[in-house]
Amino acid sequence: MLYTERVEFVLQQIQLRTNVKVADLAAMMHVSLDTVRRDLKTMEQSGLVKCVRGGACLPEALASISNFSGREIINISLKRQAAIKALRHIQPGELIALNSGTTNAVLAQEIVKRFSNLTVITNNLAAVAVLMQNSSIHTVLAGGEVDVMERSTYGCTCEKELSQYSPDHVFLSINAVDEAGYSDFRFPEIGIIQTLAASAKHVIAVMDTSKLGKRSKKRIFGLESADLLIMNDVPDEVKSRYRDVGANIE
Repeated sequence: MLYTERVEFVLQQIQLRTNVKVADLAAMMHVSLDTVRRDLKTMEQSGLVKCVRGGACLPEALASISNFSGREIINISLKRQAAIKALRHIQPGELIALNSGTTNAVLAQEIVKRFSNLTVITNNLAAVAVLMQNSSIHTVLAGGEVDVMERSTYGCTCEKELSQYSPDHVFLSINAVDEAGYSDFRFPEIGIIQTLAASAKHVIAVMDTSKLGKRSKKRIFGLESADLLIMNDVPDEVKSRYRDVGANIE
């Protein structure tokens, strides 16, 4: 594997896992520990990564960017808490759907460790990259135009293909929710979300609490359109207030 190929692989792994370990990278790329250490040092000098004890992560300068990779790092522990709670609603043999978004990329990481005999339909390229690590999970990628920054497919072709399925559950990664409903700044993704919500038996929004009480660029639908909103940790009084306006928060 050439240096440029190793750099691309390392960056992919950091985007999927937030940070990487030297030993893990060496094993996955079939190279020596010294080779990985040299690569990481060179990448750090180029501003691509930040070396930490035993591995590397994204540099702080990239953690605040607004594209997919930057958002995946923000509130990562909260997203993982919400994702783990969402696993309770998945049963072997089911067909589930995941839309694009960083929280669903994290959910895919948890699914791949715990499930087999599962079919996943998605437009989330980051989730597909993770799900491919488990050959017992049948993964279906909906085609369409490719959004490089959001690491997803979108458009009429994508929406038409997704509409052909009837998932047992759709898990929606959405940018914001307040008492007026769900909203997002990713305009091409809104049609995907609406299509999946219309065809699924159960609609579950999975979001971290930093998005609660926020409103993004465009409204997607009202609170009643999701059967359940799963978040990492919401006070009972807040759950009660949202329940009064149509949202069931777990």
